[in-house]
Amino acid sequence: MQPIKIIDLFAGPGGLGEGFSSFRKDHAYPFKIAVSVEKDKFAHSTLRLRAYWRLLKRNGIPLESLYAYYRGLKDDPWTPETKALWDEAGTEALHLVLGRKEDNSFLYEQIEQQISGGKHWVLIGGPPCQAYSVVGRVRSGISNETDPRHYLYQEYLNVIRQFRPSIFVMENVRGLLSCQLNQKHIIHRILEDLASPGQSERGARDYKYTIHSLVADACYEPGMDASSLNLANFVVQCEKYGIPQARHRVILVGVREDLAGSLPRLQASVPLTVWDALEDMPALRSGLSRQEDSTEVWKQIVTCAFDDLARHSRDMGRHKLAKFMWSARKQVLRDMLSRGARWLSGKYGPIPGRAEKLHKWLRDDALDGWLNHETRAHMASDLRRYAYVASYASVEQKNPLGPNGFDLPGLAPNHANWESGFFDDRFKTQLAHRSSTTITSHLSKDGHSFIHPDPTQCRSLTVREAARLQTFPDNYFFEGPRTAQYVQVGNAVPPLLAVQIAECVLAVIDGVNAKRARSILPVQGKLL
Repeated sequence: MQPIKIIDLFAGPGGLGEGFSSFRKDHAYPFKIAVSVEKDKFAHSTLRLRAYWRLLKRNGIPLESLYAYYRGLKDDPWTPETKALWDEAGTEALHLVLGRKEDNSFLYEQIEQQISGGKHWVLIGGPPCQAYSVVGRVRSGISNETDPRHYLYQEYLNVIRQFRPSIFVMENVRGLLSCQLNQKHIIHRILEDLASPGQSERGARDYKYTIHSLVADACYEPGMDASSLNLANFVVQCEKYGIPQARHRVILVGVREDLAGSLPRLQASVPLTVWDALEDMPALRSGLSRQEDSTEVWKQIVTCAFDDLARHSRDMGRHKLAKFMWSARKQVLRDMLSRGARWLSGKYGPIPGRAEKLHKWLRDDALDGWLNHETRAHMASDLRRYAYVASYASVEQKNPLGPNGFDLPGLAPNHANWESGFFDDRFKTQLAHRSSTTITSHLSKDGHSFIHPDPTQCRSLTVREAARLQTFPDNYFFEGPRTAQYVQVGNAVPPLLAVQIAECVLAVIDGVNAKRARSILPVQGKLL
C-alpha cells in the first residue's frame, strides 16, 4: 500500500512532520512527507537535513557520513554516492515564503504533482503564532489589527480550498482563543473559514469539513455558531500525553465531509518531568561573558556566589537554604565541567524513572554523544541569580518571585520595571520534578526563564535540553547559530505528540478504507 502523503506548511524545523513520518503501524510507515515549506533559512536547513536523514534510512544507507557531518568532521552531509538523495531532500523541503505570488505558484505546482492519483492526503502545519501569543501581546505591544501575521492562516486556507485534503491538522498557541481582530474573535472566523473553505478555482467539488477536538467529544460543523462552543475543548495540554512540558496548544483537525469518520481521542499517559527528560545528560558549566572564560574563573565566581548567598540566608534564618548552598559550593569545587560542544562525546546511562517510552523515542546509540549540547555565556551577576534561583527551587519546590523573593543582597537586577509586577517571573528554574513550562523562542534572547534545575551547573538550558523537553530525537540536528537553533526548538510542535496525532488521523482514513472495501464485496455474483 502506498503511504499517505503529507503536505507540511509553516513547517519550522519539522516537529509535526517528524511525528507523522515516524509513526509506525504493523511494521510499516503509513505517512510520507511529500512537501514541507519553511521560510526561515536556518529552519529550512534543519528541515532539509532531516528529510535527507529519512531518505538514507528508507534506502538502507549507513548514517556514518551524515553523523560525521553532525560532529563537524565534514563540510557537507552528503557523499558523492548520496548526492542524489540530498538533491531529493531539497525537492521535499522547500525554502518558500507563503503569500509571495511566485512562491505560491511553485508550491501549488508541487502539491498538484504530489497528490495526483492519490486517494487520501493530509495537510499539516500552523501559521506563525507570535501575533496570537498572550505574552507577545502584553510585553511587546503588538497591535492585533495591524499585525500581518494574522492573515497567514489564509495561506493555509487557500491550500485547503484549492486541493481539498482528506484531513488537515492546524496547530497554534492558546492565545488564539482570546485574540480579537476588528472586534471579532479570530478563532470564530478561522473555524467558519476552515469548515466551509469555498469553491476551488480548480473546479473541484466544494467539500466542507467538520473540525474535531483531539481531547474532547466536541466538534465544529459548517453553519454552527462558533460562539456557542467551549473552545477550551480544542486545547491540547501536552503534559497529559507523555510530553515532559506544560505546552498548551490549540489543535484543529478537519475531516472532509465525504469521509464521515470519527476522530479518536488522544490517550492520556503518566506525566513526565524535567528530570525524566534530562537526568541522563552530561553536566555542563555556563560560559562567562564580558570577561575571561575558563573553568577556574567560573568556579571562583560561582563558589563565591554560593558562599555569600549562604551566609546571608543563614543570617536571615533560612538555614535549610543556606545548608543546601554550602553543599552545592562543595560540589562545584569537586567537578570539572566543560561547556559542551556541537557534538559532545558520551554514552547513555540508565533510563530515568518512568521515562522508558520517552527515552526509547529519544535515544540513538550510534551517535556516541550529544548534539547541540553547548552552553551560552552569562554575566557574573546573572550567575549569582541563577545559583540562588536554582537552589531556592530545589529547597522550596517553587521559584522565588519578584522583589520579595529576591531579597538577598546583589540579586535584584538593574531593570527599570523590576518592581512593576510585570516581571516577577523574570528568573525562573525549570523545576526538576514537574513538567517544564512552555519552551518558547524567547530562549534565543536569554535563558532567565529556563534555568537548569541543577544549581551546581549554574546556567540556562542548552539547545539539546530544550529539544528533549520538546521530544525531538537526539539524532535531530539543528542547523544555524545557537540563537537560531533556540528559535527553531521553541516554535516547534513536540514530535512525540505528533506521533499520537498521526495515529488518530490514520484511524479515520483506515475506517473510511474499510467501509469502502465492504461496499464492493461480491454478494451472489453482484457488487454491493
